[in-house]
Amino acid sequence: MPVDAPDQPDHSGAQPPTVDDIQSMLRGVIDPELGSDIVELGMVRDVAIDGGEVTVTIALTTSGCPLRAQIQKDIRTRVGSLPGVAHVSLSWDEMNQEEKAFAMERARFNISERTEDSSVGPTTKVILVSSGKGGVGKSSVTVNLAAAMAATGLKVGVLDADIWGFSVPRLLGVSGRLGGAEVDGKKFMVPNEREVPNPDGPAGLLRVISMGFLVEDEESALMWRGLMLNRGVQHFLQDVQWGDDLDYLLVDMPPGTGDVQMGVAKLIPRSEVLVVTTPAVNAQKVASRAVSMSRKNFLRVAGVVENMSAFVCDHGERYELFGSGGGQQLADDAGVPLLGQIPMEPDVSVTGDAGEPVALRDSPAGDAFRALADVVVNEAVPQPDMAGCSARMLDAAAASLDALDL
Repeated sequence: MPVDAPDQPDHSGAQPPTVDDIQSMLRGVIDPELGSDIVELGMVRDVAIDGGEVTVTIALTTSGCPLRAQIQKDIRTRVGSLPGVAHVSLSWDEMNQEEKAFAMERARFNISERTEDSSVGPTTKVILVSSGKGGVGKSSVTVNLAAAMAATGLKVGVLDADIWGFSVPRLLGVSGRLGGAEVDGKKFMVPNEREVPNPDGPAGLLRVISMGFLVEDEESALMWRGLMLNRGVQHFLQDVQWGDDLDYLLVDMPPGTGDVQMGVAKLIPRSEVLVVTTPAVNAQKVASRAVSMSRKNFLRVAGVVENMSAFVCDHGERYELFGSGGGQQLADDAGVPLLGQIPMEPDVSVTGDAGEPVALRDSPAGDAFRALADVVVNEAVPQPDMAGCSARMLDAAAASLDALDL
């Protein structure tokens, strides 16, 4: 029986998507146990489109799959983000023995070949922090969001994909040359790390990769063309030992809609996008291009973050130096939630220069970043709930390969 979903954001006037559009979006839905997308595993039985009504039929490996709710949520949010989709319904079926055997064979093959275009673990949630233009504080949002998430005990990776304008090492207070490791005969770069205290439990961890760890002087200009930039980011995604225990990977994207953005979308099609803007109408209009590009590459836009929302003086007076409403307008136009509004505060710059993110301090901006992290982790881009997964088919497949010495 179909399972109804809540109505999707209003995309009135948009043309309905094609079956190929929906299939491409479903390739970003990863089965957390098998580590491959549900299209490749043969789990997508049927896609039906009737105007803005979309029905997707999914065959699970077992009808009682404990990850059904996570897969369901991922399908609804991804398909529902396509322009022209007004409503998403799901129908469920169960694989027969032949289909299960195919899915397991595909999972084993992927483990042995590691054919996914990145070394990022299958359960790691990847978030691309994007903007249409520079100067909106995208890097500041990335590092403070990462720090706030790590302060809850999570393991969070930060990839500085802004090759020309790298700034993450200084903002996070992380330095030093990258280490190396060899796994199964392949050499990997090892991220630099920083432990983040967690007042409520075990410390969190930041794993950081940036071109800043590979140059002799952070003031050196890198005069690379687009293809070289894309290749550099590709190395950071394929040749870095991120670790299968990484909860989130935040990618600080360069501004605009160029080679790097298209390359990352191809390398990690399961990525989700946070779009950063300021309250200014000009920034909001430019940021809408990042939304458009994400959807053309079948990436889900998880929400909007409005940075530099307002300055509040010591007397409590509020000054909207860059106008107001840009973040909400962008969110409304895109049909996605406004996840947070970060106030202007001198400490954001001061703490960034000192390598101590403001998200780790008590201040209005720090409070806003911690609230943003809470919304991202618990609502916008939640981790899959692996509790109760007794089958653990991916681990079993890996163990089988180890036993065969493959």
